[in-house]
Amino acid sequence: MPDTLLLSGVRTPFSRFGGALREVPSVELAAFGMRAALAHAGIAPDDVDEVYSGVTIPAEEALDGSIPARVAMLRAGIPEDRLSLTLDRACCSSMTAVQLAMRAIGSGAADVIVAGGADNMGRAAFLMTPNIRWGIRRGGPQLKDPMAEPGSDIGGKPVAVDAGEVAVEHGITRQDADAFAVRSHRAYFSALEAGFYADEIEPFTAADGTALKEDEGPRRDTSEEKLARLRTVFNGPLVTPANAPGQDTGACYVVLVSARFAAERELEPLARLAGAGSVARAPREIAVAPAPALEKALGSAGWALQDLAAIEINEAFACVPLTSARVLARGDHAVEDAVLRRLNVNGGAVAIGHPPGASGARLVLTLARQLRQRGGGRGAASICGGLGQADSVALQV
Repeated sequence: MPDTLLLSGVRTPFSRFGGALREVPSVELAAFGMRAALAHAGIAPDDVDEVYSGVTIPAEEALDGSIPARVAMLRAGIPEDRLSLTLDRACCSSMTAVQLAMRAIGSGAADVIVAGGADNMGRAAFLMTPNIRWGIRRGGPQLKDPMAEPGSDIGGKPVAVDAGEVAVEHGITRQDADAFAVRSHRAYFSALEAGFYADEIEPFTAADGTALKEDEGPRRDTSEEKLARLRTVFNGPLVTPANAPGQDTGACYVVLVSARFAAERELEPLARLAGAGSVARAPREIAVAPAPALEKALGSAGWALQDLAAIEINEAFACVPLTSARVLARGDHAVEDAVLRRLNVNGGAVAIGHPPGASGARLVLTLARQLRQRGGGRGAASICGGLGQADSVALQV
């Protein structure tokens, strides 16, 4: 198949739950992200063949109508005769978008695809019982908060409990998770001060004038002592509000092109997408799923784990990359240590934030930029989501 190249990408600053962007529709964030990604890539909207956009919070997207990928694409100035696809594979969604773009470009069906996603979790609307449409004979209407216990409607327990229980089964402790969370914040600020995020984050200004220049979530004053004082959420064994990311807001989009298109336009790509892998496991195994997905991506690329100079595994909770690293190592402590040294070295979602529709694309972009900064090499990014599913992409710079 023809090579798929990552030309460029950009993300908005990520806003906390109830933070500066709490009133901004995700479709507005998506349109901004698409425009900014194209500008960074030096590609005109007319060049785009297709748009794949991930979302995960139907109760928020519905406030502005349906088919948000289509709406955002048109607002971004992409011609109306171009195809779009709205994707929901929970936190995997925007990495799924990247994978589908690889398939379309690899098959020769498209030359230029914008892929990514956006969410505003805090804007999710409360849901009212559907029989209010037909009239309620007695009692008042009941409301449901779609953000109350994510995952429990299907899996039986909130995902934070499932992730913590499975992590404990693999020997991950509360202290391990807290220490990794602190590391995430410290690594983020080291990268920020070194200028790493300067070309990744595009300051955002909303239609109503609301503006945000920097990520709101990272904390300079965090410490293991402070984190140890917190209670776990939902009475789970391990996950707390501080060793998990928030329910955040933001967008991230990348521009993927065929090698032929890049050569014709004399464009220098940021990275080559070398492989992809996806898995589905038992719904409770979200902490494990990124590992076999990453292994499938490596198999697709023809690489081995030791070939990787950099690894990104989404910090859905701090225990997720810790558990996945242990699974990848298969009991070899030296391999596990080597994976952890190369893992999320610029900070992860616990610090940066986790708008689930955007995080998969953010991992791909961050990984490519990290490899470029270090002078090249091979890397892989993986993310869990959708109750036991996971996606992964392998890159070479």
